[in-house]
Amino acid sequence: MDPNSMGTVAYRWSAFEVADCRLRPYEVSTVTTSPLRVDVFSDIVCPWCFIGRKRLRDALDTRDDARDAVVVHHSYLLDPSVPKEGLDLRATLARKYGGDPERMFADVEAAARESGITLDFKKVERMPSTVDAHTLLRHADKKGTQVPFVDALFDAYFLNGQDIGDANLLLALAVKHGFSHDEAEALLQDDAERAQTKEDALQASQSGISGVPFFIFNEELAFSGAQPQAIFEKVLGQVLDKASE
Repeated sequence: MDPNSMGTVAYRWSAFEVADCRLRPYEVSTVTTSPLRVDVFSDIVCPWCFIGRKRLRDALDTRDDARDAVVVHHSYLLDPSVPKEGLDLRATLARKYGGDPERMFADVEAAARESGITLDFKKVERMPSTVDAHTLLRHADKKGTQVPFVDALFDAYFLNGQDIGDANLLLALAVKHGFSHDEAEALLQDDAERAQTKEDALQASQSGISGVPFFIFNEELAFSGAQPQAIFEKVLGQVLDKASE
């Protein structure tokens, strides 16, 4: 895709009814003077979200004025019907799309390699529910650990083949990202917290976000998909140039 044909990729966030998809104020524990905020809607079991996250990070690293950007992750559930215990990945995809999903895996692995991700679907066997993971991520925001926690979850699932719906794994990761064991355990056992996560994801869906990853830059420009890094850089340039006026 031509990175200069931005009109076909990014569009004004005001095209959506923002009131129906309320972007929560970021609650990071440190004060920031960054001119850039990026809101990311994604699901941890979405490989394109993993790739998009890497391309965003690499694009931010190309600009000194973007390296301190505030990045806020929001809940999105690709399949809200996945039970708490999860499903077999290959059987689920075969039912949904028909046929063997291995060709699909090969295409995604090739795209991941282009971004320096050694994705190997042979390691990934389950399609877990991500409600609990998103619940913890929502609370990691105010601790200032949300971004590294997201990265750890993506790595655990796609690179290590771990079940990120497993409570023990989530507890272990949460403790490494600013939670006490008791705090994380209480969140995972709280039905109201799980309901809030599902409601957040539903609001995102109903607001017009029909696919992920979905990125919003300074609540002005937005695009969906794991676009080439050049697209991220182009949008960052537009938004930051405007912020500096």
